[in-house]
Amino acid sequence: MPGIDYKREELNRIIKLSQNGDIKALEELIRRIQKNVFAMFSYLTSARQDIADLTQEALIKTAKCINNLKDVHCFKSWLNHIVTNTYYDYARKHVNDSNLDFDETKLLELKDKIGCEPGEKCLYSEMDKIVRIAILDLPQNLRIAILLREYEGLSYDDISRLTKTTIGTVKSRIARARIKLQEQLKEFL
Repeated sequence: MPGIDYKREELNRIIKLSQNGDIKALEELIRRIQKNVFAMFSYLTSARQDIADLTQEALIKTAKCINNLKDVHCFKSWLNHIVTNTYYDYARKHVNDSNLDFDETKLLELKDKIGCEPGEKCLYSEMDKIVRIAILDLPQNLRIAILLREYEGLSYDDISRLTKTTIGTVKSRIARARIKLQEQLKEFL
């Protein structure tokens, strides 16, 4: 569509344009969400070589299925559903793969390598690595629940629907994840 500045358009309008077959709008939508999708997968798996592939797969599914989204206001929840299902498919295929369970020795090696030049950016970067490692060290069901709640801001109801579990199970997983993270990160808190 001529005259549209896609970078300045609201997300809901970009989604609607994408659903109407506007390729430029779809490209803008993918551009806007790709970093968040990549970040979610980087917290879900320590298999660095698979994160880009998982991201690409989720973005392709998003592009192919954008017309299935009934309410543009539910886009974030819908996208999280795609990311979660893509990860579940990956996890099922790699059930015996050591990449799904973060290697404890790698965790210790990374903790020992902390140290860099002064500066806030470096500090935040290192803290992000430490938190990421702690999250990757969580069991898969706890990791998914805490990421959907804390990083994506989903409600317990939404998480319950996405993970196909009860709200009580979701609350329990989130509470257990928080406790485990506090234990792992206590020296930094």
